[in-house]
Amino acid sequence: MTPKSTPWDDIGTPGADYNVRLIANSKQIPLYWGRDSEGHCLFIVELKGDHSAQFTRSRASVRGIRVDLRSLGSTETQGLVLKLEQHVDKDLFLGLCNTLSASLREVPDSAGALSVTLTHLGRWRTFLASRRLRLLSREEIYGLFAELQFLRLLYEEHLSEEATLDAWCGPDGAHQDFIFGNTAVEIKALSGKERSMVRISSEDQLEALCDKLFLRVFRLNAISESDHALSLNEAVRQVAGELSAASALEKFFTQLAAYGYVELREYDEPRLVVTGQRTYRVTEEFPRIVRSQLPDGLTRVGYAIELESIAEFECETAEVWRDA
Repeated sequence: MTPKSTPWDDIGTPGADYNVRLIANSKQIPLYWGRDSEGHCLFIVELKGDHSAQFTRSRASVRGIRVDLRSLGSTETQGLVLKLEQHVDKDLFLGLCNTLSASLREVPDSAGALSVTLTHLGRWRTFLASRRLRLLSREEIYGLFAELQFLRLLYEEHLSEEATLDAWCGPDGAHQDFIFGNTAVEIKALSGKERSMVRISSEDQLEALCDKLFLRVFRLNAISESDHALSLNEAVRQVAGELSAASALEKFFTQLAAYGYVELREYDEPRLVVTGQRTYRVTEEFPRIVRSQLPDGLTRVGYAIELESIAEFECETAEVWRDA
């Protein structure tokens, strides 16, 4: 397989200092690809003025990426230099740089550019610490998108922002995606092309310690031309823009990192629309395979449930909140 090309491929290694190339689509804030004398890949944000105090106050250390602020040949110009060290994947670094480039495109001033960059680095630090260094699969993208829809419903109508983020257990590896009070909710996503069937990934997913367990199914269609369509990146930004509590926002990005998400251009597609939602009450009669009923020696059981077969268990969404 041909290796993926990167912007650093045609930048030579200098004998000293840096070789750089201006990123063509940078507008207000000049941005550069570069290499240093040791061949490290660089991303440089050019800043007007002295931003040493802001950098010292807010700097973020990121595993595998060295972050420095240095003079660019003039006391009136500084460069925020991101240097890729050997033990971090170049593709991930490229993803970070592309995301930064897009985020900085409309930023009008250097102080704002430094703030945006350091915020992104803080999120990447959490993501890299999670050690899930890979792109999310299509199924994971749809699943996270659906969980974000339910998350919004929780904090908009039923719980505080902090309580909502505490209730979101999916990224932590819990058996159900949301647990609050004596209620657990498992979220599933179906694409428009799939049959009316949900996949259950383990014998624990539809067995809860709570008295009430619900299965919530979102049907998602990829309709880029719709005014209501959102990419995963846009859905994340929507939630982040609605959370007003700083503690909830920090928890939100920590949970996303645990899920394996950080903003990458690869998540600008598909753009999804919720075209249907159904809620099912999981009772003793609900068709399922659970750990407490498995013969000895059987484990890691996955199976599928046809939605037509559980029509009698469908309920109003209000049932989820009743006596919660």
